[in-house]
Amino acid sequence: MSTAKCVGILTSGGDAPGMNAAIRAVTRSAIYNGMAVKGIYRGYKGLITGEIQEFKTQNVSNIIQRGGTLLKTARCMEFKTPEGRKQAYNKLVEEGIEALIVIGGDGTLTGARIFAQEFNYPIVGLPGTIDNDLFGTDVTIGYDTALNTIMECVDKIRDTATSHDRLFFIEVMGRDAGFLALNGAIASGAEAAIIPETSLENDQLEEMIKNGFRKSKNSSIVLVAESELTGGAIGIAERVKNEFPLFDVRVTILGHLQRGGSPSAQDRILATRMGIAAIDALLDDQRNVMIGIQNDQIVYVPFSKAIKNDKPINRELLNTLRVSSI
Repeated sequence: MSTAKCVGILTSGGDAPGMNAAIRAVTRSAIYNGMAVKGIYRGYKGLITGEIQEFKTQNVSNIIQRGGTLLKTARCMEFKTPEGRKQAYNKLVEEGIEALIVIGGDGTLTGARIFAQEFNYPIVGLPGTIDNDLFGTDVTIGYDTALNTIMECVDKIRDTATSHDRLFFIEVMGRDAGFLALNGAIASGAEAAIIPETSLENDQLEEMIKNGFRKSKNSSIVLVAESELTGGAIGIAERVKNEFPLFDVRVTILGHLQRGGSPSAQDRILATRMGIAAIDALLDDQRNVMIGIQNDQIVYVPFSKAIKNDKPINRELLNTLRVSSI
């Protein structure tokens, strides 16, 4: 049983819709269990500089529907140094914060893991990233909303693609993971998805053209995951212009559109469940774990597993897209 009387909470790395819902759930669950809560602004940077404020229930009122993060976020090079982490630790001691909950992606959890080991400090992580690339959880906070945003954008682009008989390459986020591109392609009825997971197995562009993906269609949409492995939408479009000049090609990069917007019901529920589970984990004396969800059940995933293991793509979905796009 944890004896922590005061818990700190921060968001770090790229923002994701649902982070505010998670902040709200952590705050209210902590208060419900008799703990004090302190919000740390601007991630690890704010922890070092002392941008810390005590949170009451009203601090998190009316935020469940808001995108972004109330606590702000920032990249922090200082936290990557032993000196920076020592400053952060001293600030936690000074503020009386006895445990930390961090919300973010791979980089956030990597920093948390190093810090927790160095100072034997209890930290629980929540997977907040639209990329859905953390191992040990079926889904991450923000992924569903980003997927819906992609679907809505592609629906609109399809109107103009159809009007002009064009081939559109639409670049979506995901870093080195193809979850958004693959599932976005299925949801929006796209003709193909070019993703990093299969880029070394075959020439996805050549295979797509060779299969005659425009035999029965006057316009086509292909989703491309942003990644050095895929070359991104611009790289792919250049290849098409050079190798298949008969196509009228256009590129759209959705970019930071995908991060924004009010979180979906699914993300709000997920973030709320995970936020409450984070406090439960601390009460259960768990540390250095990420809260995950597997088969709709909350699980505790050691930081080392969540960070180091690559999350596999569901290969069945590749076939689903192939069959449904003929």
